[in-house]
Amino acid sequence: MDQRIVKFIKKHHLLSLATCRGAYPWSASCFYAWMDDEQAFVVTSDLTTRHGQEANDNPRVAGTIAWETQLVGRIQGIQFSGTMLPCNESNVEKAYKAYTKRFPIAKLMETHLWMIKPDHIKMTHNQLGFGTKLTWP
Repeated sequence: MDQRIVKFIKKHHLLSLATCRGAYPWSASCFYAWMDDEQAFVVTSDLTTRHGQEANDNPRVAGTIAWETQLVGRIQGIQFSGTMLPCNESNVEKAYKAYTKRFPIAKLMETHLWMIKPDHIKMTHNQLGFGTKLTWP
């Protein structure tokens, strides 16, 4: 993955997540940690939330991470699509360590960890020139 995309992801901590049930989309804001070795976001969400229920029923998700600025030449942000699955025995320990390292307060609460594995990322990076797009894969 292009390191400019990874650097942007690591610099931020909040993503906007889109899920869908039938013809009814939903969005939610989620704190995340990025796992380099998995090339995945780690988020926490209960199954009682709408986005948790919808991701459990339909793991295909999309999302954005944006840097707020009014200066067009400084605009940066990513759009992604991927799969959101609950962490399992093989990855929950690493995911927990990554998430609690980023958000130590999470150690004090019950967490239901999920991994979002992007399969497509498009980054708008106007600092490289107006309208510059970086894509992965």
